[in-house]
Amino acid sequence: MTSLLFDTVAWSEEQFATCSLGDKRRSKRLVKLASQVVSHPSGGLPEQTETWGDLKAAYRLLDRAEVTFEAVAGEHWRQTRQCPAGRYLVLCDTTELDFGIHRQIPDLAPTGNGGGWGFLLHSGLMVAADGEELIGLAGQTIHYRKPRPKKENAAKRMKRERESKVWGDVIDQVGQPGEGVEWVHVMDRGADGFEVYCHCLEQRADWVVRVTQRQRNILTPEGQRMPLAQSLETLPVSGMYELELRSRPKQPARTAKVEVRYGVLEVPPPAHKSPYVKHVCKGPIRMWVIWAREVKAAEGVEPIEWVLLTSLPVNSFDDAWEVLGYYERRWLIEEWHKALKSGCRVTESQLKAKGGLEALVGLLSVVSVRLVELKSAARSNPDRPAREMVPLRWITLLQAARKNRKKARALTVGQFYRELAKLGGFIGRRHDGDPGWITIWRGWQKLCLMVRGAELATNQA
Repeated sequence: MTSLLFDTVAWSEEQFATCSLGDKRRSKRLVKLASQVVSHPSGGLPEQTETWGDLKAAYRLLDRAEVTFEAVAGEHWRQTRQCPAGRYLVLCDTTELDFGIHRQIPDLAPTGNGGGWGFLLHSGLMVAADGEELIGLAGQTIHYRKPRPKKENAAKRMKRERESKVWGDVIDQVGQPGEGVEWVHVMDRGADGFEVYCHCLEQRADWVVRVTQRQRNILTPEGQRMPLAQSLETLPVSGMYELELRSRPKQPARTAKVEVRYGVLEVPPPAHKSPYVKHVCKGPIRMWVIWAREVKAAEGVEPIEWVLLTSLPVNSFDDAWEVLGYYERRWLIEEWHKALKSGCRVTESQLKAKGGLEALVGLLSVVSVRLVELKSAARSNPDRPAREMVPLRWITLLQAARKNRKKARALTVGQFYRELAKLGGFIGRRHDGDPGWITIWRGWQKLCLMVRGAELATNQA
């Protein structure tokens, strides 16, 4: 991370200046709009643009046919994929964007149980495998739900475009890694399908997928065919470790003792193959299975249990523990969803055209990455001197607002973000733990206003 994170104009130019919108003036307008949005992510367009002229220009921009979801966010995706040598996790997940049942927006589709209108947003968030450094969004796609045809059999279902197709679409969009680069797609139970594994193989990418179909038949190393659930019981315990669990609804944070089993197997193709599977992968796929489950859980606590399938070789407990650590990193994309929905309030937009909404979602998707980066930076480089990553003016103004007498040059990155979070409402007591991205973002938003005010005062002097 560099000081560009704090310079909203420079950040906007880096992310959007080279977007192909059919006219250089539109690209310049997008850069200006992005800098206004990122300075006030939770506001609506009237609050973000501040003047009637800028607001009209924003509406005209988002109403252009050339300004699409892909055109706005695509340059960010390409930049993310141009990463240096190393291993990276692509955290994949889908979220629903519901703009309300009473909004009169043509061409939206039902969401949830049919009580809303909107679309599904499927995203791949790339992070470094050896830490929590956030690289960016590597690919995204929008999907509109269609009603399932009546009396549809398995063979016809294979020929129809299904909702699960979004997993393969984003894997293909991310594509093949460059020389010296490894990509590991980390996916939840929605991705547990033979076709998804074929897409990963075709793109020379690895995967970690949580199992949803335990009754599926697999092939043991001895060639025996049996249900996966039965084969799991034959695996010996390889070791145990302690997992720090974050608080969840009705369940406080706790430390879970987890036993781990692993083994190798082959997953045969399904009886009813899609045309894609018939073309790409006709035989069984070799992979490893990891079974992790909590033991001696407290009464009234739902014990955690994961069954993971992975293409990464697992020949020891340490290998299994590393893969489990990759899956645990999925919470980062959930944080990104929160940033998009709560931090940027994406579904509160009052735009009335499908194309404009999609383009705005593309813009806010990139802005949301920036919000989550605030927390990621604090955790990735806590002991680095703040002056190496943060403009001195920002440090000085923050310390003045916090009445902190410590010299600006002495602050570490971790201390800077903790003070920033306190500016946003974080109390910072000894037992409070690390601040979340919401309080960091609120403090950053206040600090942005201070910097802007200081710049205006300097210019007027």
